[in-house]
Amino acid sequence: MAANRRSPPVVAHHQPAPGETTRLAMPSTGAVSQHRPSRSRSDHEREHDASPRPSSVEYDAPRSYENLHDLDVGGEISRPDRSGSSNPEGSQLRQRTTQRPRSQRADYDIPDSYVNVPELENIAPIPSRDERDLRPSPSLEEGRALERAYSVRREAQPRGSTSRHAQAEPEEDDEGETGAHKVSRLATEIYTVSYLILFAIFGTLARLGLQALTYYAGAPVSFSSVWPNFAGSLVLGFLAEDRMLFRFEWGDPAYEKQLLKVQGNGAGAGAGAENADEEAVVDLAAAKKAHMATKKTIPLYIGLATGFCGSFTSFSSFMRDLFLALSNDLVAPDTGPVTTPRNGGYSFMAALAVLITTVSLSLAGLTVGAQLALALEPVTPSLPFALTRRFLDPLAVLLGWGSWVGAALLSALPPDRFSTAGLEEEIWRGRATLALAFAPLGCLARFYASLHLNGRLAPSFPLGTFAVNVAGTAVLGAAWDLAHLPTGGVIGCQVLQGVQDGFCGCLTTVSTWVAELTALRRKHAYVYGAASIAAGLACLVAIMGGLRWSRGFSELACLH
Repeated sequence: MAANRRSPPVVAHHQPAPGETTRLAMPSTGAVSQHRPSRSRSDHEREHDASPRPSSVEYDAPRSYENLHDLDVGGEISRPDRSGSSNPEGSQLRQRTTQRPRSQRADYDIPDSYVNVPELENIAPIPSRDERDLRPSPSLEEGRALERAYSVRREAQPRGSTSRHAQAEPEEDDEGETGAHKVSRLATEIYTVSYLILFAIFGTLARLGLQALTYYAGAPVSFSSVWPNFAGSLVLGFLAEDRMLFRFEWGDPAYEKQLLKVQGNGAGAGAGAENADEEAVVDLAAAKKAHMATKKTIPLYIGLATGFCGSFTSFSSFMRDLFLALSNDLVAPDTGPVTTPRNGGYSFMAALAVLITTVSLSLAGLTVGAQLALALEPVTPSLPFALTRRFLDPLAVLLGWGSWVGAALLSALPPDRFSTAGLEEEIWRGRATLALAFAPLGCLARFYASLHLNGRLAPSFPLGTFAVNVAGTAVLGAAWDLAHLPTGGVIGCQVLQGVQDGFCGCLTTVSTWVAELTALRRKHAYVYGAASIAAGLACLVAIMGGLRWSRGFSELACLH
């Protein structure tokens, strides 16, 4: 045994000659590779099979609901990382990089105190160049493939058969009656549409109100469309990461049970403690995935994510402000209707400011909302199972359609008609009521476009969201041009303003767009984001630019 031992290498210590300066070479810091249990496709299959019951047990939701990307952002789902997988990017970099011989390197004489400079620490904004290690949850492409495979397996499964998890834990409804709360396909569709109508009106009111609150003299940000985009993205991030609001949706808090199981296994000891912990983590990931799959079929959640957040944010307003900054027509609240002339370089910088501010704040809002959901989880209430089925769903039908009819009546008979003498003083129709009347149309168009278009192409490019954002931006540009022509009168101007704020504002969305950018793989996110901005800006340059650089924008005939 002694013969097989390797003797430690002999290190020759260099003694500096008199007058020679000792050089301190800073050691190179490298990323420490962490070996984690490997994850294969069978792990994903076990996650879907471990769900307490199919996501459509309560609501008979169509399979096309899988294409709604507002509902696909499931927060951070814990899952074991792949081990033994080499980093292709890093290996190529190591192959291209050759270390120079020691004799050709020139080391700096760095004082030891340099290690105290915080900027010189090993700070890694991107912890890993391997996207699979960086992303704790499946990407949008992976999640869509898993959902389709899961749906195919569920349809191919014989009627009455259950998974191993379901056999181990029998299903129990909230009141002990299996199938007592089964909702038909038609009723599910009616509830979903009603929630979308109701929350589209609420989202439009929130967007118009927040724009009015943030548009004042001396505002640090002169374009007010950025704040609704930030706030709507924040709400979507909260809804996506939340695990408490709908935890009783099966009539049984399955996610909470799995969480308690993980905590119990973590307290155990012994030789099998490590295997028990790994199994518990997989069960928790499966529970979180199943919880998100269930939320995607709940009409109330669809109304909040697709209806409210999608209508609270507006991609067409973002593109409009981007073009107005580029053409030097973005009016600040303290400068009046006339802008100061400037050269093209300043206009380009102004457009960059609008672009960077809106995109960065919207992405930050999505992350802040998810963090708020985690921080407020101990105090977040849960909606009772019977409350949503027996009270909220029927109430949404009454409120949704009733609010839409009320908005139409208020547009025909504005509330300030009989309080003023002149027709030109009827400002509420242009400010709010017509926008509320057009809002549900835009929201429903976006919803059904996502259902039918997001599944057409590969998940790496969400065609539905791209199509509605570009189409809504083009419609807004046309309405803007017609409103800024010296024809049409007050009523026509107000109707066009309602189309811009209501229909186009709800047809296009920033919250879903940034959620998709976050969920897509890095390369696909860059392509999708750049294509959306380029296509939207190109539409406005062609539509609004034609009038701006030929005849110019005339003053609006209506007060808004």
